[in-house]
Amino acid sequence: MDMLTIGAFAKACRLSPKALRLYDELDLLRPARVDPHTGYRYYAAEQLERARLVAWLRRVGMPLAGIRRVCSLDAAAAAVEIRAYWARVEAETALRRDLAAFLVDHLTEEPGRDTTMNTLELRYCAHSDRGRVRPANQDTTYAGGRLLAVADGFGPAGAPASSAAVEALRFLDTREIPAGGVLNVLEEAVQGATRAVRDAAGGAEEAGTTLTALLWTGSRLALVHIGDSRAYLLRDGELFRITHDHTVVQSMLDEGRLTPEEAASHPERTLLLKALTGTAATTSAPDLRLHDAHPGDRYLLCSDGLPAVVDDGTIKEVLTVSPTPDEAVLALIAAANEAGGPDNIACVTADVVKAAA
Repeated sequence: MDMLTIGAFAKACRLSPKALRLYDELDLLRPARVDPHTGYRYYAAEQLERARLVAWLRRVGMPLAGIRRVCSLDAAAAAVEIRAYWARVEAETALRRDLAAFLVDHLTEEPGRDTTMNTLELRYCAHSDRGRVRPANQDTTYAGGRLLAVADGFGPAGAPASSAAVEALRFLDTREIPAGGVLNVLEEAVQGATRAVRDAAGGAEEAGTTLTALLWTGSRLALVHIGDSRAYLLRDGELFRITHDHTVVQSMLDEGRLTPEEAASHPERTLLLKALTGTAATTSAPDLRLHDAHPGDRYLLCSDGLPAVVDDGTIKEVLTVSPTPDEAVLALIAAANEAGGPDNIACVTADVVKAAA
């Protein structure tokens, strides 16, 4: 077996001797032989491929625990793991990019300049329907001049949980919030909603709710999202989904382990990875984002009872042809019921329009 000193091995794999000693201690990259008298490390040439993989993964920022997992897998499985890691990085980077862009705009805005604040307003409608199969409605909706929200409860206390989550946010509808502090205010409000859900669920882990809400500042919309309810934006004739489902199936799609066709019929397609639940141990942090509003935008918030049976093409068509938010909401709920209505259906639609003079 060809042996390389730690210095020669470090040069060949582009890892420093210090890093190699650390990876030895962490049982990530053990030397082939250690001199019993001097303690000097020697590596086999066959270890270079693993060492180079470790070096590459460190360059993309993967934590050591993730690298250890990747190195334990075969090539195909390792590729899936790396793809999933990078998808998470890109999602997190997108959130930070949006926030950074907002902060730059906010900090460089001329003092006293009259922007779109108070020149735009929302016209809205909210409604939920039991559907044609479920014995009760566990969905809750709310729409006001500043706040739009949808919550989809689950478990034995699903209805009280969803109602409690939305009720905990309703104070935002009567409070004027500067654009610069909207994310902090919304995050604090969601913490209150989390506590309210725990009280409503009585500490039951199997009970909880999704929550998707938009908070209006007069020029921007702040989004909070956890679970598999959705938010869509219809802008200039194109439909965009602006939330990411926190489900097992969506994670498998992100990792390339499922096709969209397979996901649609997957037996665990409703299994949530994140939600507001009855216990702290199973509640995760929500997504928070900012969106600039344009006159003519139409937003839709809905529980999964709509997209589960009505495809995005139909949703786009209904949103496009419906003259008012009221008509859009009723048409979407009718479409879900015509498709069987297997779940509760909650919809909130809001148009961004120029404020009346």
